[in-house]
Amino acid sequence: MFKNTYFFLLTILILELISCGSVSQNIETLSLQKISKNNEPILVGANQTDWYLPLLKDKTVAVVANQTSVIFKKNGIEYTHLVDSLLNLNVKITKVFAPEHGFRGQADAGELILNAIDAKTKLPLISLYGANKKPTPEQLKQVDVVIFDIQDVGVRFYTYISTLHYVMEACAEAHVKLLVLDRPNPNGHYVDGPVLEMPFTSFVGMHPVPLVYGMTIGEYAQMINGENWLAKRLKCDLKVIPIKNYTHQSAYHLPIKPSPNLPNDKAINLYASLAFFEGTNVSCGRGTELQFQIFGAPFLPLKKYPFNFIPQPNAGSKNPVHQDKLCHGLDLSSSESLNHIQLNWLINAYQATADKAHFFNNYFTNLAGTKKLQYQIEQGLTQEAIKKTWQVDLDKFNSIRSIYLIYK
Repeated sequence: MFKNTYFFLLTILILELISCGSVSQNIETLSLQKISKNNEPILVGANQTDWYLPLLKDKTVAVVANQTSVIFKKNGIEYTHLVDSLLNLNVKITKVFAPEHGFRGQADAGELILNAIDAKTKLPLISLYGANKKPTPEQLKQVDVVIFDIQDVGVRFYTYISTLHYVMEACAEAHVKLLVLDRPNPNGHYVDGPVLEMPFTSFVGMHPVPLVYGMTIGEYAQMINGENWLAKRLKCDLKVIPIKNYTHQSAYHLPIKPSPNLPNDKAINLYASLAFFEGTNVSCGRGTELQFQIFGAPFLPLKKYPFNFIPQPNAGSKNPVHQDKLCHGLDLSSSESLNHIQLNWLINAYQATADKAHFFNNYFTNLAGTKKLQYQIEQGLTQEAIKKTWQVDLDKFNSIRSIYLIYK
């Protein structure tokens, strides 16, 4: 499953001389970016303007961005959008690429995003979640540098790492440099879950990584390059602009919700565990104000599931599961923070469902990245027994992951 062994990578380190995105560039990047924990405030990559503004001088620039792409002011609370800031600094931005949920982050999950013109900057907005998920050669013509700056949450089926893959591939094909402005991973403190099996690749899972992979998006970009996951073993001309004063054990509050249905830190922490319900006929809170903090369904027994809610259309979900129906479930909004994937909520809901034949839908395999998990739950395996079957692949992944870590 993992093609490059440690010794193979060492060989590449010695032999490969291509810059920025080659492994020789990664040596430089990694040696510069071993960042230790201290009491200083975390500064995201976008704030490290001294690192990347010289790289943009006299260049034509495109930006991959959404509502989280901001530069924070000194108080760490107020901010300006990256695009607005760079335009004010006379950086020549010619277009913006928008991922799932759009440039302003208001679209539903899976909703088609259309090309448009940004009302504030008048820049063309090109959708990477519409007719094409990858920038075309025509769209990258006369572009010297692409900046990628999107807040990730560290879960495989959160589609921004898939967008990253396609942007890297397009840049490699067009010989365009890519700058990744790194941001903390709020779920970067652990690695867990089934490793995706390649026959089940999709836009919600493109790479053989665990469900929770414990890497920032900059580290992940280095892994995409180093593990030869781009088509035709292409190498992207990659430069990662690091986070300052960050480690994988650093607590990090996201001041801007990364998508409409991840409204707060609790939802982000529970997302990897509760989003499995998206592949079932159980609601995970879409159509409420407690998205990914509750779950339930009309058919779950009230005695075991005493929390009640009624999903209704809202800004984050136009057609929620079990719309206008009373659902019985659990409220996890005050639960302890997780440092692992919790499967018992899913297992117990399946066991409590009378019509088990219709509990799972076809999307569940895409989310899990394997058919094994559904089969294991249907066979009555415990969480502990299921997790034991993940361990060999997790150990292999962690060995590869360690090579690309920027922050310890």
